[in-house]
Amino acid sequence: MNEKLNVVLVDDQNLCRSGLSELLGNCYGFSVLGATGSIEGLRVLLNEDPDLLIMDLRMKPLDGLAMLEQIRKEGCATPAVILTMSDSEADLANAIRAGVRGYLLKDMAPEEVVDAIRRVAAGELVVAPTMTIKMIEMLRGDQPEDEPKNSLKLLTDREREILQLLSRGESNKAIAQTLSISYDTVKQHVRHILTKLNLSSRVKAAVLFTVEQQAQNSNEDKSFR
Repeated sequence: MNEKLNVVLVDDQNLCRSGLSELLGNCYGFSVLGATGSIEGLRVLLNEDPDLLIMDLRMKPLDGLAMLEQIRKEGCATPAVILTMSDSEADLANAIRAGVRGYLLKDMAPEEVVDAIRRVAAGELVVAPTMTIKMIEMLRGDQPEDEPKNSLKLLTDREREILQLLSRGESNKAIAQTLSISYDTVKQHVRHILTKLNLSSRVKAAVLFTVEQQAQNSNEDKSFR
């Protein structure tokens, strides 16, 4: 990215907040517009129209997802990343359902955190590497033991194209506009995608796509070593 990525940080612990602010402030391409631990301070900072919101999950008196829900109701659509100590599968599932674009852990290496934030800004759905297996477990709940494993190979090129946009958080209407097709056509494709993958929701389809992409990126990295 040529332009700076403007971010706002939300964490109720001063040490974590200042540490992340320093980390990103010292990285090329980032501009930290401000940091806060409260919903009141966050509302002020959002007037700056940041590119990305990076939030803790377990905060007091209002946790990260509850805070995110409030600002969404107020019309803020800034993409959000959760940076937390929680490696709970339930927390991951709730965060993805809430529409966050990234779920990162505070014990990740600093360079991994920075790289993940850049990838989210580029449109990817990113989770901490150690959470990938938990994403897979989220998918298994939809699948009887005697059913074949989910496979994106079952999808047509158009369906994969739509799933990629869906994984970026795009609505059916936005996908229709991007691909110059009708809204009803997109809805039909989404239904076919869920049927072929034996999944119950578009969120889980997005998770499956992300898992495959991360596995593919990992294999490509190994091939260059």
